[in-house]
Amino acid sequence: MHQLPETGYLREKQILGDKKAKPPTPPIIPVCHSSWWNGIKTGRYPKPVKLGPRTTVWSVESIRELIENPTGYSSPCKPSAIELAGQA
Repeated sequence: MHQLPETGYLREKQILGDKKAKPPTPPIIPVCHSSWWNGIKTGRYPKPVKLGPRTTVWSVESIRELIENPTGYSSPCKPSAIELAGQA
């Protein structure tokens, strides 16, 4: 099991892993990039938080909730159609 901090944020490469890092970062959630973003759009995975124009993170709390209940997780705030259209 991964050691997650009590609070804070995680970047995508920390969640999905990074094979190119030295040493490689193992995934917390073993899905590919496109599956991760499709899951976010449908509400299966947690909604991200934008800290800046090129910085997207997820709260540790939401990732921990997903790990504890992967089949029953549902994002509390499913993205609206307007938000989905903006990300396409």
